[in-house]
Amino acid sequence: MPGLNLTRAEAGQRAELLTVTSYDVTLDLTKGATVFGSTTVVKFSAAEGSSSFIDAITETVHSVTLNGTELDPAVVSDGVRIQLPGLAAENELKVVADAPYMNTGEGLHRFVDPVDNEAYLYTQFEVPDSRRMFAVFEQPDLKAAFTFTVTAPSHWDLISNSPTPVPLETTPGDDGGARSVWHFAPTPRISSYVTALIAGPYQSVRSKVTSSDGRVIPLGVFARKSLMQYLDADNIFELTRQGFEFFEAQFGFPYPFEKYDQLFVPEFNAGAMENAGAVTILEGYVFRGKVTDAQIERRAITVLHELAHMWFGDLVTMRWWNDLWLNESFAEYMSHLAAVENTEFDRAWTTFASVEKSWAYRQDQLPTTHPIFAEINDLQDVEVNFDGITYAKGASVLRQLVAWVGPEQFMAGVREYFQKHAWQNTELVDLMKELEAASGRDLDQWGKLWLETAGVNTLSPEIEVDADGTITSFAIVQTAIDEQPTLRPHRLAVGFYDLSAEGKLERTHREELDVDAPGPTSLPLPERRVRTWSCSTTTISPTQGAPRPRILGHCE
Repeated sequence: MPGLNLTRAEAGQRAELLTVTSYDVTLDLTKGATVFGSTTVVKFSAAEGSSSFIDAITETVHSVTLNGTELDPAVVSDGVRIQLPGLAAENELKVVADAPYMNTGEGLHRFVDPVDNEAYLYTQFEVPDSRRMFAVFEQPDLKAAFTFTVTAPSHWDLISNSPTPVPLETTPGDDGGARSVWHFAPTPRISSYVTALIAGPYQSVRSKVTSSDGRVIPLGVFARKSLMQYLDADNIFELTRQGFEFFEAQFGFPYPFEKYDQLFVPEFNAGAMENAGAVTILEGYVFRGKVTDAQIERRAITVLHELAHMWFGDLVTMRWWNDLWLNESFAEYMSHLAAVENTEFDRAWTTFASVEKSWAYRQDQLPTTHPIFAEINDLQDVEVNFDGITYAKGASVLRQLVAWVGPEQFMAGVREYFQKHAWQNTELVDLMKELEAASGRDLDQWGKLWLETAGVNTLSPEIEVDADGTITSFAIVQTAIDEQPTLRPHRLAVGFYDLSAEGKLERTHREELDVDAPGPTSLPLPERRVRTWSCSTTTISPTQGAPRPRILGHCE
């Protein structure tokens, strides 16, 4: 019995056997406060005669029908998986079940607002929880088109990945209230973990943005009724438009979905979630009083981060969860870049260095440190391996990668990556291949040194001056502790700073250079130290003959 876990080997075998065409999911949200009705019809092709399974975490499975044949739920379902024996070349599976509402922020979460006693629902599916709402092949590389049909109280608003339709019909409910049926149009081919349903008497503010291809994209910002007085939707819309403008220009690819809604939801476990066209955001970002500039900037970064995911994550998606670090690091890098270059938050990189990068340094010097890239053998590994290394260090290292290949070359590679892999699944190597082609740099060794080893490097200046203070030689010395002796290639800028006649600090010289990483050489420290160090030296020739600066700084 695998329980709730799914191994990479199982997912790989299933991906070899199956190609999923579509899901038609019908939900009944009027069955009470504990369970909802879930009917899934999935069409898929398979290796004829093979067997597989579909994921479905359920309260009760009422029926399972495979290609017109009834299967006994007591035999094929254990409440987590449904076994599918004797598959045909083309298959249609129908699963009728009841599933529980959650109050843990997984699956379909249900919250009752104590102010008005109204129920508010929203989904959270990353990593493995769309199976808590409908029967699904729960892995990112089995993309499909999803169609949702939902019965809910008539006074609710329903939001999903596709634009919200006009309800088809309204009938009396068992509780005396009216209920309606919403039939959403099919989505493009996306992964199940970025599908979404948000339902309840949410209130909204509407706007729009014109995409680079001329389409008018509807925008919506949603919150509970009791929070609408605090919702500063105009600021969210302005930031969203700035993000659209920047990302479409940088990525060379129009926004890939039909609309873009942002929903502030209660009891959310994370900062936000990049559901395709229906982003859910921590309700704490609806500011109910005075807040610091840092909090406002953090919200802006979160908004831009999720918007970046519409391309990197939703349009093009990782094949398996071992590239989740790249998914998050890319969005974090692009959100800061967009903030600095196209919004009022032009000091976002300073915050990044002081908060995220310093967090990465701390995490990387603990006994628990590990390489950024980790083999994720099952879903349980995702929970264990994703921490300050994979997020904060991952984003910092991605910024170093941009510096290493060059910002223009990086974006050229990214544009080619989106063009080649739209609506598909990829691995890290696919992105690296495009960056190599755009930059001419061999990134194989770079990836091994930066992504597959742990530990920090220390870069220190070594300056020699003559009697009158003129620099005669200047080098950057790279060291690493003996426990993690890896020396790595760095691209950095070294700045010389001095005081002007008015007493202001001014940069007088700037030099960009590569700090190469030859094989480590042992350099013993004085006896009072217990560690030995690995070291490399890179000379900065153009600085010779310059006066010694008052302050020396560098950035990677």
